[in-house]
Amino acid sequence: MAIIARARAMRKALTPSEARLWSALRGLRTDGLHFRRQALLRGYFLDFACIDRLVADEVDGASHDDEDRARKDRVRDAVLARQGWRTLRYTNLAVRDDLEDIVAEVRLYCLARPTRPARCAGHPPRDGEGEASL
Repeated sequence: MAIIARARAMRKALTPSEARLWSALRGLRTDGLHFRRQALLRGYFLDFACIDRLVADEVDGASHDDEDRARKDRVRDAVLARQGWRTLRYTNLAVRDDLEDIVAEVRLYCLARPTRPARCAGHPPRDGEGEASL
C-alpha cells in the first residue's frame, strides 16, 4: 500500500514542467487520448501514461544527464518496450520552450498506435465471454 501512497504524493508534487505538460495533455481528451499521472507499471512510476496506446511520456530534469541515471533510464525503457510500451522523453527546457510541438508530437504518435483491444485481436476470449454453447 505504501507504493500507492507514494504515487498519490507524487501526483500532488509535480515539477513545474510536469504540471505544464499535464495541463496540455489533458486537452488531448478531445482526441480520445486519456493520460494518467505517475502511473505505476512494473515497479516504475511513469510521469504520464496513455494506457490505451501504451505510450509513456517522461519529463527529464538535469539529473537525467548523469551517466548512471541515463543507463537506468535505458534499462527501464527496455523493460517497458518488452511489454509493448514506447517511452517519449522530453527535457524540462523543451517543455518550457516547445510545449505546443511536444503535445503535437505526442498526439500524432499516440493516434498512430493501435489501441490495446486492437493489439489483442485474434486472441481467444477469456472464460465466461463470448457465446455460450448449450
